[in-house]
Amino acid sequence: MSAKRTTQRKVTISQIAKEAGVSKTAVSFAFNDPSQLSPATVNHIRAIAERLGYSPDPIARSMTTRRTNALGVLLPQDIAATMANPFFPLFLRGVGAVCGTTGMTLMLVPPLWGSMLKAIPHATVDGFVVVGLEIDRGEVQQLRRRHVPFVMVDGDAPNDVPSININDRQGACEAMTHVLSLGHRRIAIVCLESWHHRYEEFTGTLAARFAGYRDGLAAYGRSIDDPDIQVIATPTSRAGGVEAFMRLWQSDIPPTAIVAMSDITALGILEAAQAHGVHVPEELSIVGFDDLPEAERTIPPLTTVHQPIEEKGRLAAEMLVAALDDEDSEPIHHVLPTELIVRGSTCAPVCANLIEST
Repeated sequence: MSAKRTTQRKVTISQIAKEAGVSKTAVSFAFNDPSQLSPATVNHIRAIAERLGYSPDPIARSMTTRRTNALGVLLPQDIAATMANPFFPLFLRGVGAVCGTTGMTLMLVPPLWGSMLKAIPHATVDGFVVVGLEIDRGEVQQLRRRHVPFVMVDGDAPNDVPSININDRQGACEAMTHVLSLGHRRIAIVCLESWHHRYEEFTGTLAARFAGYRDGLAAYGRSIDDPDIQVIATPTSRAGGVEAFMRLWQSDIPPTAIVAMSDITALGILEAAQAHGVHVPEELSIVGFDDLPEAERTIPPLTTVHQPIEEKGRLAAEMLVAALDDEDSEPIHHVLPTELIVRGSTCAPVCANLIEST
């Protein structure tokens, strides 16, 4: 004879109200809007609820408060691919720190069925941190149409949308100026992949960094259209860096310096160069952009442009929480500084003459 299964009935707010000697409305206020009650009453009701084993229904609670107490980060790729780039764990650490101090939870929102547009309506969040999307993308337009609060990071935000950016143009200019000052003339620029196929159409971070490279070239009397300046685009990943190296090194006149728009791409370039017996920096100088923790641990350490990644995440989350608390607050546009960090992956092109003679 089998034992009969017993299930414990869920505690209701009516039971809590009866036990605490208050109305059901007071119980609701204690969990959803405690400012309506005295602190003593809130503590009394919550103590009774805890003793009875009550836990609020998050769906019912969100319907009452019209808040989920969750911040969403809209990801450009699936979670596994996104987290493979060390930029995002650092960025999310900054976002998470704010969630911890404000009592919010964090939801990562990857593309749904390959589409970020489809993911947005299914995300039960109060607002979004949007990373790296250009203003003319459909996702940004959908958020505006739906009146969903959001903060743009690494993108050209309109005046009415809060944003966090870095001085991408200055950082890229310093990177290009650095390799030119070392005497490099055959230089390749490895861009972030974009849905725009011509660099004249670039927008956002991509446009700012590309403009910075052009500024650096112009300071030395050079142009992006010079025959020994190459420009290619590749996915922002180690594999993308490997692909970029293979394309450039197999060209008729390979570069003596590669300037990459991201560290993760630069790390792939470095690994591919070493795998093919290319000496870095003697035969090939490499400059990244981000200053990921791994950049100073590679052999040789990577010359790169430092940006405050974790601080970007923290500020973005703080701005989103502020926008949720006060819908009429004035949007803020932060621009954080960058700094060129010179390490061991760059030097004068000591093998340039040898390469030219082959």
